Amino acid sequence: MNNRYFLVRHGQSIRNITKVSSCWPETIKYPLTPKGRKDIAKIARKLKSKKIDLIFASDLLRTRQTAAIISKEIKVRVKTDPRLRDVDVGIFNNQPLDQVYRFWDKDNSLSSKQFYMKRFEIAPPKGEDYKQLEKRMESFIKEMEKRYKNKNILVVSHQRPITFIEKVFHHYSREKTIDIVVKKREIKTGELRIWR
Repeated sequence: MNNRYFLVRHGQSIRNITKVSSCWPETIKYPLTPKGRKDIAKIARKLKSKKIDLIFASDLLRTRQTAAIISKEIKVRVKTDPRLRDVDVGIFNNQPLDQVYRFWDKDNSLSSKQFYMKRFEIAPPKGEDYKQLEKRMESFIKEMEKRYKNKNILVVSHQRPITFIEKVFHHYSREKTIDIVVKKREIKTGELRIWR
């Protein structure tokens, strides 16, 4: 890799509390909670000494608010990139998560690994599967690597897109990626991870 990446998942938002899906188009806004703002303010202070050159963020409200808090602290302008948006769940946008999950597992009979493997192959109506999500993340990273050299790049996104950025970085198999999801080792709200 030509650059060093700082990956931040947005702070806790109303969406995390209400447990609904939220992707583009953002017809219902889910702002950060006070806890989410506080957690991101701590990360922003940590990042002050890291000499961040560029900030890229998803254009959903919760990630824009997260990036704005960091930007204000470290004095680097935010650029939004639609490739960093959350997984597109299509017609299930703004629906309770359990309802969204039933699309892939109607009778709740799949193991967690079977469920997530299915998400690589089957997209919800008007949404995307995990192969498409992976292509978006790969496209973003390839562009960063082509366009910039020796930069400290902060990426503010969502849990599953960040998991797939890490999949791209590490060349993880589907099985390894699913294992990370199932074992709950994905990035948490308001968490910072540094790569390289």
